[in-house]
Amino acid sequence: MATEGGDFVIQAATFLGAAAVAVPLANRFKLGSILGYLAAGVCLGPSVLKLASMEEGMMHVAELGVVLFLFIVGLELSFARLWALRRDIFGLGAAQLGLTGLVLAALFVTADVLPAPAAVIAGLSLAFSSTAFALQFMKDRGELNTPYGSRAFPVLLFQDIAVVPLLAAIPFFAGGGEAGLGWIDGGKMLGVVAVLIVVGKYGLNPVFRIVASSGSREAFAATALFIVAATAVAVSWAGLSMALGAFLAGALLAESSYRHQIETDIEPFRGLLLGLFFITIGMRLDVPAIIENWALILGGAFGLIAIKAILLIALSRLFGANMGDAMRVGAVLSQGGEFGFVVFSLGGEAGLFTNTQISLLSAIVTISMVFTPAALALANRAARASEKAEDNGPMEGPDTKHDHVIVAGFGRMGQIISQVVGNSGIPITAIDRDPAHIRNAERFGFKVYFGDAARLDVLTTAGAFDAKAVILCMDDRKAVNHAIEALRERSATLCIIAVAHDRLHEIEMQPLGADIIVRETMESSLLIAREALSRFGFADGIIDDIVQEFRKRDRQRLLAQVDSGTSAGMEYLHQPFGSLDQSREKS
Repeated sequence: MATEGGDFVIQAATFLGAAAVAVPLANRFKLGSILGYLAAGVCLGPSVLKLASMEEGMMHVAELGVVLFLFIVGLELSFARLWALRRDIFGLGAAQLGLTGLVLAALFVTADVLPAPAAVIAGLSLAFSSTAFALQFMKDRGELNTPYGSRAFPVLLFQDIAVVPLLAAIPFFAGGGEAGLGWIDGGKMLGVVAVLIVVGKYGLNPVFRIVASSGSREAFAATALFIVAATAVAVSWAGLSMALGAFLAGALLAESSYRHQIETDIEPFRGLLLGLFFITIGMRLDVPAIIENWALILGGAFGLIAIKAILLIALSRLFGANMGDAMRVGAVLSQGGEFGFVVFSLGGEAGLFTNTQISLLSAIVTISMVFTPAALALANRAARASEKAEDNGPMEGPDTKHDHVIVAGFGRMGQIISQVVGNSGIPITAIDRDPAHIRNAERFGFKVYFGDAARLDVLTTAGAFDAKAVILCMDDRKAVNHAIEALRERSATLCIIAVAHDRLHEIEMQPLGADIIVRETMESSLLIAREALSRFGFADGIIDDIVQEFRKRDRQRLLAQVDSGTSAGMEYLHQPFGSLDQSREKS
């Protein structure tokens, strides 16, 4: 056991070390982190340095990265948005998969490369794009919610839905089974999905509310991971794709008040496991076979990219995309997908493919992934030229998010600020770590997300660096200070408005970099003072002068205390407003 444990630690250290070297190098040359992981896998694999071995259970662990990634994608898409995308999912997505699979299968048969049954399965498998690769690529570039990203995603989603019937068809095409699903299997699938929808709608929020009330970050993260895993296992038992199940779980939580905190806690696990997934793909490459058949593999990869891109551009245009967005969709989905590795393996077991064919097809898919960034760069250049040429007037811009405001802390001040700003038509994203505040806000129609706004990752997930302003009004003064420091360190231009609990807190906040600091009781106290002076008969002009003089002297005291310590400047505190005392007038 000790030896096995030591071997595991050595393997883990090897993977982490390779990723730590390869990913920064890939990012330095603007190749993207995914290609860095693939390169690390090739170097570690049996064909190059032979520093790590592909054990049977490793790929299953790595596939959890894809599962978690689909869960996070689901968090960003509510069922309302999915319904709005139904035309692209079942129209553009279905047309892409069917037409691309048909064209590729016809080419295999015409070239006498594969018999018809194997050609159909291979063609449909290559028609799939890499969900993990394409979505991660768009997410890294902030393009998932652009017009072309909104068209590419439904295509990927339909491909995930189509996984089940294609797997079911393999035994039929191999001549050893029956295609299609029986009534029992179909009922099992529908039943599991129905149960998940009911539990997600009525059960998940109370569970997260109870866990959040405990104050344990570890328990909250464990609960989120458990829900992902349990949902994936349930849909897998029903015969559906685990990735599709994870996406369903995320979509069920897309409207949840706990969405931002869930995404923040799962993100580190998702990143590491998805990286491991791509490392294992790289390790599978048979480098000597690729070198021996380099012309065939490169030709196949470029041919696959060209065919898929051309068909996607044509179909995207048919479904209403402009030429620029159509070219971007064609480029980002032009690669083969990780699902192809699964189909090739199962097809080999069923006798559809030989080992050599599996190795070559897998290499073509992987090489097509490698050239995706270059294809998208070319597509972006061509798209910009096309859009510039078509610019005969105001061109429809990208579907960017409107300026919004983050309100961190939904206590007394946060509620009032949110109402005033929100009533002006500016979108508000409110965050609070007290489940009671969230529950009370829901009673009055407010949407407040659970999250610790002292954490930079939570603020980032909520969109702080895309916001017009971040307003910090949490009850915990240390949390406010930490948030100011973290936000300012990341962005020198972000507008930060902070609420100070008292005078000493404002003094602490002065050097931290907030743009505007407002003392919690300052304005309400001045309003009461104004009303009192008015009752004594002071004219409005005199009241304004008194208040302005107070603000001036208060500012002087504050600056003196900041410069010399909290005890300095107190001589101003009881000093009368001499000039005003001499000129008081009754109205």
